[in-house]
Amino acid sequence: MRAWDGMDAFVEVVRLGSFSAAARHLGLSTAFVSRAVSALEQRLGTQLLHRTTRKLRLTDAGRLYYEHARHLLEGFDAAEQAIVDYQEGLRGSLRISLATTYGERYVAPLVNEFLAMHPQLGVDMDFSNRNVDLIEEGYDLTVRTGLLADSNLVARRLGERRLFVVASPAYLEGHPAPRTPEDLVDHQLLLGSASHWIFLEDGQPRQRPVRGRYRANSGQALLDACLRGLGLAQLPDFYVEGPLAEGRLVSLLDDWRDEQGAVWLVYPRSRHLSPKVRQLADFLCERLQTPPWQLPPG
Repeated sequence: MRAWDGMDAFVEVVRLGSFSAAARHLGLSTAFVSRAVSALEQRLGTQLLHRTTRKLRLTDAGRLYYEHARHLLEGFDAAEQAIVDYQEGLRGSLRISLATTYGERYVAPLVNEFLAMHPQLGVDMDFSNRNVDLIEEGYDLTVRTGLLADSNLVARRLGERRLFVVASPAYLEGHPAPRTPEDLVDHQLLLGSASHWIFLEDGQPRQRPVRGRYRANSGQALLDACLRGLGLAQLPDFYVEGPLAEGRLVSLLDDWRDEQGAVWLVYPRSRHLSPKVRQLADFLCERLQTPPWQLPPG
């Protein structure tokens, strides 16, 4: 007798709620499924199910065995599906949520490259800076920037992301440069969708509330306003590296800059992660380990 005899029958009985439903799903007789589960209980030396004429109920041992057995069977399915994908190529569709500017500039071209390698694969990319609910909204994965809340999701670091407080030379001609975050109250602040800026204080990133007369949920709009001398902005490196190098912006409060920010690839935690999600995640992580705006030209 093999160690997994009766395991699939038991898992399907629990998942579908009855012996008859499990039998139909497995293409077996109800009697065969019932005997398989009974033989499994006898081999394990414990009762897994309480059986009544109306319903089934897991014992404590049954609940423990079900969780382990379910994951094992998912692993078997994943192994077989991986071979199918290897032989036939990835297929189906991926639904992805991307942070707007970073996603447009750096992630979308790589997704397009990945699709060219897998012509039977489709994609639906949504560009938004809001934190989507992957499970409720049906996304396979998302790219997020900044701090992540604790969750049951898998987060893989794609690359670095630093926030710069910047101003134009023209603005600084009429306003003394701030020396500490407390000095920001004396300046015109250009705000994004958040009502706080992040600084490194006592070795930890801290969120400091900020106020200003200008607000836009577009990094490009904030950058333009800052270049025109309307005030100070806190923007990610991929917006400001060019203007800083060209002298069109000046970096401020560098001693308080958080150097540990990151870009994250996030997807639901599952032992049965589909090969298309896993392979795209691996592809993006490999290609984005070095910030794209720091790569040599060509």
